[in-house]
Amino acid sequence: MVDKNWVYVLDDASLPEGGMSPVYPKGINILLARVNGEVYALDGKCAHMGCPLFCGSIVGTVLTCPCHDWRFDIKTGKFLDAAELRLKVYKTRVEDGRLFVKISAATEAL
Repeated sequence: MVDKNWVYVLDDASLPEGGMSPVYPKGINILLARVNGEVYALDGKCAHMGCPLFCGSIVGTVLTCPCHDWRFDIKTGKFLDAAELRLKVYKTRVEDGRLFVKISAATEAL
């Protein structure tokens, strides 16, 4: 049985190391980022004022919002200056050169 919660979002080769890409599976704004060969997926809008995070910058696993410099850990979604704030994170997988996101499994990272 096919799990319809896994949604194709992008060809794997389209996301380079250190790169970010916005995707919109089923209308959900999600940011993909590849760091150290791992693909991470999290909310595509900043928790502060909804700024588009794909316009920000990434250094290591720290994503910085382009609007007000809020910093998030892409692995956990945690806001680095107040751990009680966070972005939703999503599971990812690569299959046959294609990236998938499990949209029903959005969770707030622990």
